[in-house]
Amino acid sequence: MSFSSSGRTSPRTKWLVLGLLWLVCFLNYADRQVISSLFPILERDFGFTKAQLGLIGSAFMWVYAFSSPFAGFAGDRYPRKGLIIGGCLLWSLMTGVSGMCGKCWQFIATRAVIGLGESVYFPAATSLLSDWHWQRTRSTALSLHQSAVYVGTIAGGTLGAFVAVRYGWRWALYGFGIAGILTALLIGKYLPASLPVSGKEPHDPEAPEGSEDDKNILRKGFLQTLGGILRQPGVLLLMAAFACANGVAAIFLVWAPTFLFEKFHLSLVMAGFSAVAAIQIASAVSAPLSGILADRLSITIRGARMIVQAVALLLGSLCVVAVGKAGNMGALLTSMICFGICKGAYDAGIFASVFDFVVPRERSSVAGLMNTLGWVGGAVGTLMVGLFSSDGRGTQMERMSGAIVWSAAGYLMAAGLLLMAYALHRAKPAQAIHLG
Repeated sequence: MSFSSSGRTSPRTKWLVLGLLWLVCFLNYADRQVISSLFPILERDFGFTKAQLGLIGSAFMWVYAFSSPFAGFAGDRYPRKGLIIGGCLLWSLMTGVSGMCGKCWQFIATRAVIGLGESVYFPAATSLLSDWHWQRTRSTALSLHQSAVYVGTIAGGTLGAFVAVRYGWRWALYGFGIAGILTALLIGKYLPASLPVSGKEPHDPEAPEGSEDDKNILRKGFLQTLGGILRQPGVLLLMAAFACANGVAAIFLVWAPTFLFEKFHLSLVMAGFSAVAAIQIASAVSAPLSGILADRLSITIRGARMIVQAVALLLGSLCVVAVGKAGNMGALLTSMICFGICKGAYDAGIFASVFDFVVPRERSSVAGLMNTLGWVGGAVGTLMVGLFSSDGRGTQMERMSGAIVWSAAGYLMAAGLLLMAYALHRAKPAQAIHLG
């Protein structure tokens, strides 16, 4: 680490860490999204059904969800820089290998391995960022990092479709794979090494002591750590909220390009761009702003991050309904922009809120568990839309529109769970909350 004379970490270094991790996060999400922009081509070239495409889209999520708790546990006990580099190399290599596939099971297999590689990233990266950014800048740093999610999603959908039309769909996957391998080498050279912090953040004079000695926490096995985290009601509520909200987000990530391509007859490139640009650009703007707002409010209002998230989800549920019912491109894009603003405001506090409930040594572990439940919700949402669109009353597009409208219930449930977590957080004495 780099330190100033006062013993604090160098401001320049902590923002360098954010910048480098932003780049990795960008590719993390670009690689996830690129396959969705290729669905119409895969359906045409290989005759895949909507249900098969749903399996391809959800395979990543199931493996990502299953492996995230183990990845989080590792992030609290092993050098996070090495985990980040290794994960980036694995998912980038398999993205390139996806370009060689031709059968449904092959796409499912490669997407599953990509899920394994990417599961390592977020627990390690968010806990590492929280070590460098304390209470005054934590939500700001995590929300700026979150903006890479949206920019990467736009790049994956747009560039993937553009390269597929111009050079063939296989080269879209090869290109992102090569970019990821080069980025991993860059991170290996320039990302500062930082070992996991102890039970207290020793360089932050405002950080309170953890409830357990650091060595005792490290002696815990996987199941012991898992059980300790899951015994905290506030953490469970926030995880359940993430599962509901991410189910809605995953539907838009996976199915929006196909929705625009088939309902509004856009070109493949325009569908890939429009499906993600309206939502993700709006989210990229709103996430940092809401993170800054949450940091400011948290100075005087304990649990303010959860309030900001709950309000965003309540408003966002109305936008989801509007997207599903939109009858023209103008109404659709307006609804998507409003949904993106609300989504970004929620996303900015996902990890910052749950980190208020745990000691620093358990941040990576709790982030891994969050990802597990979140992406189980995402996989279920993605698969259900594929199944509902394949069979039932009305046209295929009417069924897909209806499924999107009903997914608004996920946002309403998530908002209710967040408000319950906020009430629980406020009811406890301040010293009983593990503020990191």
